[in-house]
Amino acid sequence: MSHTLEDQMIALAALFQAAHQVKAFAYHGKGDNDAFEPLLQSLFKLEASDVEEIYGGQVPLRGGLIVLRDQLQGGEDKRDVDLTRYVMTLMHLERKLIKDTAMLNRIQRGIQAAQEQLEHFGPLHENMIARLAGLYGDTISTLRPRIMVNGDNSHLQNNDTAARIRVLLLAGIRAAVLWRQCGGSRWQLLFKRSKMVACVDHLLRVTTH
Repeated sequence: MSHTLEDQMIALAALFQAAHQVKAFAYHGKGDNDAFEPLLQSLFKLEASDVEEIYGGQVPLRGGLIVLRDQLQGGEDKRDVDLTRYVMTLMHLERKLIKDTAMLNRIQRGIQAAQEQLEHFGPLHENMIARLAGLYGDTISTLRPRIMVNGDNSHLQNNDTAARIRVLLLAGIRAAVLWRQCGGSRWQLLFKRSKMVACVDHLLRVTTH
């Protein structure tokens, strides 16, 4: 996996897109399928040669790029607290996960088993979403700290909505893995914001053509 800043920003945009969709489902009970599907599909692309291939290009992550830019440019009083917490917690859990070989293997086996049903059901079928959500529940959700999702209880207690949120969190872990593999680090979020914003602006200009 290459270590260019563009690759890092694409992976980070996917992570923010996942967090943004978690918040949408948690508060409104629905999200954007055009944003949800490439994140779900990324779980099955374990042998891709670059980050863009994993998400089907930059365009499917345009929403995440916009959210990422807003978070990077905003001051402490303007940043979305929920999004920041989700992203930071996912990054923390990813570092725990990569040290747990048994859990990594369990996730890989679970994804391979789900992939066998992908052509039959399609990525957005409720059976596929339930299976991936169950995989998250059996693995990542056992790590600490657990991600506490804020939202409307009427949506959070809905089984279908809760399953989509778990899939998004699993996809967020996938994006955090890619971010690290591309050379991303939390130090960049502190000390290289201007370069990151410039790169995200460039990617957004590209996705408009």
